[in-house]
Amino acid sequence: MRCKWVNLNNPLYIEYHDKEWAVPSYSDRYLFEMLVLESFQAGLSWECILNKRESFRESFDNFDYKRVANYNEEKIINLMNNPNIIRNKLKIISAINNARIFMNIQKEYGSFSNYIWHFTNNKIIKNVDDNFKTTSSLSDEISIDLKKRGMKFVGSTIIYSYLQAIGVINDHELNCALY
Repeated sequence: MRCKWVNLNNPLYIEYHDKEWAVPSYSDRYLFEMLVLESFQAGLSWECILNKRESFRESFDNFDYKRVANYNEEKIINLMNNPNIIRNKLKIISAINNARIFMNIQKEYGSFSNYIWHFTNNKIIKNVDDNFKTTSSLSDEISIDLKKRGMKFVGSTIIYSYLQAIGVINDHELNCALY
């Protein structure tokens, strides 16, 4: 049995739920990918983003944050003209800006993984009931810190979803086989 939110008609969604969502990740490249995808999700469904994920990977140089941080106006125009991704200029510019800040955080903490996991002392927060939230004191704290550092599209709801995606928060439903 899976979490109720999984669209069983979408193999990508099933694969994401079963093998990726809420699995603890420590890879900075993956953490950056999910940060970008979650920020692009704002106002949209995760399924929409998931369906465009491969196009995002191609368009954003496999989420190589060093390359993304150096995108110029020409690259922004190319991304804006790409019908296979979400063509929101503010979100595209935000991804570039956030890549730069991501690298600053890496310098400060040794890795972005060290930064994100330090908020829980490297512990996973596990769901204890099916009263799901969209924010928490943890997502509030991280959101505030990232905003102070200059990141955009990192509100508490986006960060909560991000923390679920990267396994800091395990919100599998109680009757889900992966609980």
